Amino acid sequence: MRILLLVLASLTISAQAAEPVLLRPSAKLLFKQPELLQAGRCVRYEEGGNGWVVSDPVFFLKGEVLAAEVRTRHLGKCPVVPGKTLERYSRDEFNRHVQAFPCVAEDVAERDEQSGVVRIRVADWETPHAKKAENAGRLYRGMFVEKKLEKGMEIELEADLLSVCEL
Repeated sequence: MRILLLVLASLTISAQAAEPVLLRPSAKLLFKQPELLQAGRCVRYEEGGNGWVVSDPVFFLKGEVLAAEVRTRHLGKCPVVPGKTLERYSRDEFNRHVQAFPCVAEDVAERDEQSGVVRIRVADWETPHAKKAENAGRLYRGMFVEKKLEKGMEIELEADLLSVCEL
């Protein structure tokens, strides 16, 4: 009986080791519609526009796709500032959170997932400047997270955050 339990335990462990890495929506997009993110394609990253009657302005970053790939990434714990919600974070605290994203909550096990990553060359942008926008998104006061935006600079974003430019 003990041998049977040992065999079952070893089979369970080997089955867990062979489990496929989870696919994030960004990776699924690259597998299902790779033509949307081909090199040279114009793409946009947008923030804002939330609201029912009066919506906030939409801020954007526009650029050209240089490369797109699926990467396996370890999702660690999200950084937490004790006593504060994400809406109350300072810009530095918010940037630390965004740089760790995607990440998992304190009560969730760390894991590996595949994500679709797109490298783009920045061509144009519009960012918010109001103080209330400092922890609302990656774009703020001419910056992308903590990098000063410049034409021609390269950044990486998950594929599902991007849309194809309208003609």
